[in-house]
Amino acid sequence: MSEATFPFGGIYAATICPLDASGAIDAEVLHAHHAAVLATEGMAGLLVNGHAGENFALERQELAQVVRTARAVAGSRHKVVAGINCERSDMAARMAEDAAAAGADAVMVFPPFSWALGADDGAIVTHHRMIARAAGVPMMLFQGAVGSGKTAFRPEVLARLLEIESVVGIKEGSWETAAYDATRRLTRRLRPDVAVMASGDEHLFPCFALGSDGSLVSLAAVVPELIVALDRAVARGDMAAGRALHERLYLLGRVVYGAPGHLATIRLKTCLRLLGRLASIRCRPPVDTLPETEVTRLREALAAAGPLCA
Repeated sequence: MSEATFPFGGIYAATICPLDASGAIDAEVLHAHHAAVLATEGMAGLLVNGHAGENFALERQELAQVVRTARAVAGSRHKVVAGINCERSDMAARMAEDAAAAGADAVMVFPPFSWALGADDGAIVTHHRMIARAAGVPMMLFQGAVGSGKTAFRPEVLARLLEIESVVGIKEGSWETAAYDATRRLTRRLRPDVAVMASGDEHLFPCFALGSDGSLVSLAAVVPELIVALDRAVARGDMAAGRALHERLYLLGRVVYGAPGHLATIRLKTCLRLLGRLASIRCRPPVDTLPETEVTRLREALAAAGPLCA
């Protein structure tokens, strides 16, 4: 589907947050990271303050700083979506207000991690409604991975969330193709105006083939050319080219998002360092360093991705 059909459709990079030696945000490197990603023709915008951007580890003022930087880089040509990840709904609402004031075009609500252990359906809806009211800008939902508790919304809950008028898109992270298709079909029936955006990095190709309105993925912060190329190949019906791109991307997605999952961000930063685009892979504690065996696997995955990663 085109961005004309879905104003928030298209390919977005879920960006990282560079830190300096003291652990503070490196503003200059952050600006350069955003600019490098958006220099790729075909990018719709940036998803900042997502899981890849360590939203769970940043202070409130830092979250706003990241949005301001993204807005300055994106200008009027690209969109900025700001992630909101907070256990307390009132605090999440204030973060959404901050993001809108800092220039976000939309906010994306990340289900709090505690929901993986269980959450009341009504509380899930209330959390999203409070954020929507406070933000005053369009809102995106995040559909969690199957097996991740109530961060993966049951159809009944998703239907209630789709009743929120400001919802414009879903970052579909089920990480399972059949679940993705179920979300896509439910959304098309209830809210055909809402973009369903496949966002499981290592299986983008089959989800794009089923039908997707874009994607918001962290691999687009590392190999944006390949993600855009995959989207375009499937859109024009060139499945052979799509399969070839999938083969190039698959190992990288598997290595970055393999167990343990909490190391995904430092793996992404390591990829950027291996590509010569980032000097420091520092993350907020408790994430520290990667074993050399992991670095080797990432180097091999980048090599498998091909010439653009050389």
